[in-house]
Amino acid sequence: MRTLTPLLAATTATGGLLLAAAVTPPAAATTAAVIEVSTAAQLKTALSTAQAGDTIRLADGTYTGNFKTTVAATSGARITLAGSSRAILKAGGGYGLHLNGASYWTVSGLTVSGGQKGIMIDSARSVVVDGVTVHDLDMEGVHFRNSSTDGVIKNSRIHDTGNDGRGMGEGVYVGTANTLSDKSDRVQIIGNTIGPDVGGENIDIKEGTTGAQIIGNTFDGSGLTGANYDDSWVDVKGNNVLVQNNTGKNTTNDGYQVRTQQSGWGCGTVFRDNQSTLTGATGSTQLAINVTNYSGSCKTTVYSSNTRTGGRALTNITVTP
Repeated sequence: MRTLTPLLAATTATGGLLLAAAVTPPAAATTAAVIEVSTAAQLKTALSTAQAGDTIRLADGTYTGNFKTTVAATSGARITLAGSSRAILKAGGGYGLHLNGASYWTVSGLTVSGGQKGIMIDSARSVVVDGVTVHDLDMEGVHFRNSSTDGVIKNSRIHDTGNDGRGMGEGVYVGTANTLSDKSDRVQIIGNTIGPDVGGENIDIKEGTTGAQIIGNTFDGSGLTGANYDDSWVDVKGNNVLVQNNTGKNTTNDGYQVRTQQSGWGCGTVFRDNQSTLTGATGSTQLAINVTNYSGSCKTTVYSSNTRTGGRALTNITVTP
């Protein structure tokens, strides 16, 4: 709270009263805090009261419940939630960790297990998920939704999702199906290990989203169920997506698929330096990169630096040198 210094009175040489200017001291700088947490109750309190620049540090242990924050930080003073892989958020249903409007958070190191969905990011800008483990969920692992832009998930491990058997257990899900209003743009998915036993695509990029980057990941599609057309590691329906330097194995059909779910979408994808092992695939196409819609106004570029082992072919469009 700002404090005003009272006016200072002085007497002039003639006995008149001279008022000195009021002086307002500069506001004290906000000091970032390190909040040590060791119980579920403490974690819920910390998530609701954290301020820009704070770090919430989890002790090893199991934190049972559903954890949510709606507190936004700033680009210059991020809020960090950090723990080791032995700090486990375990939900019996619902979302393990929900960042709802919580822009500029970093979630680092911890594990999320159990529940319907793992880490849900809604209406939040520049959320970074780094080095986490997400597993044993009914549905998807990490979801950027409701126009959550400029998010990053990197160096993380996602496996054993979609355990309810409905084929809705994507590893990383960007956007929302059947709508163009969810503009979760420029999401980066970098250096993760996704699979095995992911009950949907390892990554699903939905229509309405633009500029995703899928770089340096390792995919294992041994959990693909075939429900909801999940027969590839990655399904791209958004625009201007970069898919580069990824490695995949164990698919039922294709490695990567580019689809137009709604007119004008599924365009501008670029594939470069990906290695696909299709050995054991039994689907109808068995392509490393299957482009289901290609036209002069909706192009996909597949460079010759992509390679494949097994299957029928690298792709079904002309390869760019």
